[in-house]
Amino acid sequence: MRSLACLLLALASLPAIAATPAETMDAFQRALATGKRDAALALLSPKVQIFESGYTEHSRDEYAAHHLDGDIEFLRTTQSRVLRHEERRDGATAIVMRETETTGSYQNAEVHVFGLETAVLEQHGDGWLIVHLHWSSRKAKAK
Repeated sequence: MRSLACLLLALASLPAIAATPAETMDAFQRALATGKRDAALALLSPKVQIFESGYTEHSRDEYAAHHLDGDIEFLRTTQSRVLRHEERRDGATAIVMRETETTGSYQNAEVHVFGLETAVLEQHGDGWLIVHLHWSSRKAKAK
């Protein structure tokens, strides 16, 4: 009985397999926003390329060592909403493009930015892995 309980606990702790590229991106954002570092990393290819603000991270390990914790902190203290979403698929490759609006407070400063996200995903079995992310943002105009 104890081994069954351990097995069920282990299965419950695995990241849910996202059936679509959009669900994978939702799961990635949710993992970041709730501080689930391992769940976020599990959705990234080991060779992911992340472009942000003119910088590049060349792997999942590099992202984990540099910007992941800052991204988690930012998304935990702000609220984002998707303004526009588009998904394109070609076989085992997909592109997800989103426009977002993020508000809140980060490091004692008010935040109101509009963001652009482009993600390239590859299908692996029943799930998808993120192989490329490109993020950019701009401050909202003052009212």
